[in-house]
Amino acid sequence: MPERRKLVLAYSGGLDTSVAIRWLAERGYDVVALTVDLGEKKDLESIQRRALRTGAVAAYVVDGRIPFLRDFVWPSLQAGAVYEGAYPLATALGRPLIAAMLVQIARREGAVAIAHGCTGKGNDQVRFDVTTAALAPELEVVAPVRDWGMNREDEIEYARRHGIEVPATQDSPYSVDENLWGRSIEAGALEDPWQEPPPDVWAWTVDPERAPDEPAYLEIGFREGVPLTLDGCQVPAVELVEVLNRLGGAHGVGRIDHLENRLVGIKSREVYEAPAAVLLLQAHRALEDITLTRDVARFKEQVAAQWAQLAYDGLWFSPLREALQAFVAVTQRHVTGQVRLKLYRGHAMVVGRKAPQQLYRSELATYGRGDRFDQAAAAGFIKLFGLGTRTAAEVQGQLSGLDLEHLLPAEVRRLTP
Repeated sequence: MPERRKLVLAYSGGLDTSVAIRWLAERGYDVVALTVDLGEKKDLESIQRRALRTGAVAAYVVDGRIPFLRDFVWPSLQAGAVYEGAYPLATALGRPLIAAMLVQIARREGAVAIAHGCTGKGNDQVRFDVTTAALAPELEVVAPVRDWGMNREDEIEYARRHGIEVPATQDSPYSVDENLWGRSIEAGALEDPWQEPPPDVWAWTVDPERAPDEPAYLEIGFREGVPLTLDGCQVPAVELVEVLNRLGGAHGVGRIDHLENRLVGIKSREVYEAPAAVLLLQAHRALEDITLTRDVARFKEQVAAQWAQLAYDGLWFSPLREALQAFVAVTQRHVTGQVRLKLYRGHAMVVGRKAPQQLYRSELATYGRGDRFDQAAAAGFIKLFGLGTRTAAEVQGQLSGLDLEHLLPAEVRRLTP
């Protein structure tokens, strides 16, 4: 008989990956299951035991919450990365970490391949495959769901026929993924972009119309772009995000309804809940507003868009993102300070910001006493600033097609003494 080969499977404990253990074993693999906790609040011990009962030769459970925040979420927060101006990249940031851990366990176990439960239609398959290619090009990548040709009913029948234990869950039309940074929901009624998301879509956030009548205030402290304190008290990273998810969610903050361009070329309606991400991104941007120079801030917007695209496309472990991270790190040297937010019925508003090295100077901005701005210098500055435009007008005449007469209405009221 041919020698069996060892493979490490990203195991969630659900139907797809449970069936995958048996399916892979039938194809000559000894399956090692790896479950990574990114804050989903699952019964990890139960999942680990289920993997062994289903046929895995070993099962790992890893607490990935701290490296997830430290090495993926915080750098993306510092970058200000939001995909297409809407999606805080929760799932997209979790996948490269899981893939990297798959590679590490594969090396520890002497495996020849890694496997995941992604379909051929989504973005996650690219994130797993490309990350593996970047970190361990010698490893094979196997995607059972992409290859086996079974639908959900076929999988359930396969599990019944082979005695595979599948956890009893409430039947839901939605596909849901969640971690500390956000909750992603798709499918079901959401596939109609004209239809408002049904109430049962939401789990972390209350309906803004039913949020408390009184606003809530909170203060977030940052050091070099990383959140460290809440209302003046230092809070561990995981706890800080969990608290902000609860506080924001209780006031209806963090709901996102996005018509998204997937990497595979299709448009998809995605709904997200990300209270902590929304609050922290907003607060971080406010602190940058008071600490970054105009040119750095404007260029950083381009970097943020590129960063978000790379993370979304599964190119976290790429030379370009590594280079962008070096730029972002420099921009964050003075992004230290506090931001005060007001939460009220689905909205979060920045109502205060301060920083030890802020570039806002009251003696320059004020129109009252203490004004140190040299207003007399403005005339010379404006003359030089507009010199190119003035020269072009004098030499080349008015802009082509410019008609000032049509700007005035036909009748203009004119008074004389």
